[in-house]
Amino acid sequence: MSTDVKRGIRAVPGNFVPLIEIDNLQVEYLAGRGSVRAVDGVSFSIGKGEVVGLAGESGSGKSTIAQAIMRILQPPAIITGGKVLIEGKDVLQMSDKQIRDFRWDEVSMVFQSAMNSLNPVMTVGDQIIDAILAHRKISEQQAREQAKEMLRIVGIEADRIDSYPHQLSGGMRQRAVIAIALALQPPLMIMDEPTTALDVVVQREILAKITELREQFGFSILFITHDMSLLVEISDRIAIMYGGEIVEMAPSRELFENPLHPYTQGLMASFPALTGPRKRLEGIPGSPPDLISPPSGCRFHPRCPHRFGPCDSIHPPLIEVRPNHFVACHLHTTPEGSAQ
Repeated sequence: MSTDVKRGIRAVPGNFVPLIEIDNLQVEYLAGRGSVRAVDGVSFSIGKGEVVGLAGESGSGKSTIAQAIMRILQPPAIITGGKVLIEGKDVLQMSDKQIRDFRWDEVSMVFQSAMNSLNPVMTVGDQIIDAILAHRKISEQQAREQAKEMLRIVGIEADRIDSYPHQLSGGMRQRAVIAIALALQPPLMIMDEPTTALDVVVQREILAKITELREQFGFSILFITHDMSLLVEISDRIAIMYGGEIVEMAPSRELFENPLHPYTQGLMASFPALTGPRKRLEGIPGSPPDLISPPSGCRFHPRCPHRFGPCDSIHPPLIEVRPNHFVACHLHTTPEGSAQ
């Protein structure tokens, strides 16, 4: 597959085995004033056993990418271009039956609110059993034993298998959702803001459990959040989205220590440091772009404190400016910007 895409090159480190490849993905929402391209030419890959974080403000396109991978977008959203390849198979070309087999067996998803993900009138055990029986030709008793084992794996006592969601704490409900997502041991798990509704103590417990399970089962993760501190802790690489595009992607420690894009720098400056002297937090001025009529050139330039010459007219490509560190910014991709 060519690495040349509409918005730059594929942000992939060398010498790794890709599990899933997103190639020039485009998703639009049909609106009254015209169409909104919420995802505009996004390309990246996730390696086997790798955790890739996806960060950005609300409305940047993070969750839309996740839903496009799962093929669960609802009207007025429509996928207008690109490919989603998992081990060579294009998810966007699958039939309805193929998609039903694909979901949960090859890719599963943990949504933001466990209470909205779980059926309130079914026990958590029945919901895990349903997922297993939909894909495996085994008896209901065997499925029930597997469900008990999945609950044990995520740290819930097996005798809670007959509990309803409202009988569990917030952290236990989130663990139950993870148990459902892991029930068929898919190679890729998508986690869309999985800890946002939880307090910081429970967040820490859930993240520790996710890390433990990843080491145990070896699955890959696409971890979506707006919290950069979480991503640095759990991810191998991080992609930063703005206005439907990836504007920076790098190994998590490299991105944390040396963010290159002014938008990434603004995100990093918006979170308090755990150590060191106290300092005033600085937000990013302005608002995210109107994607019905996005700004010309760099989409961040109306809010950027470092904008200059080409920023308002020339769209910056996503290119590798350091080993495995990709950025779409004229400050780093043009001679004029580098000289500043």
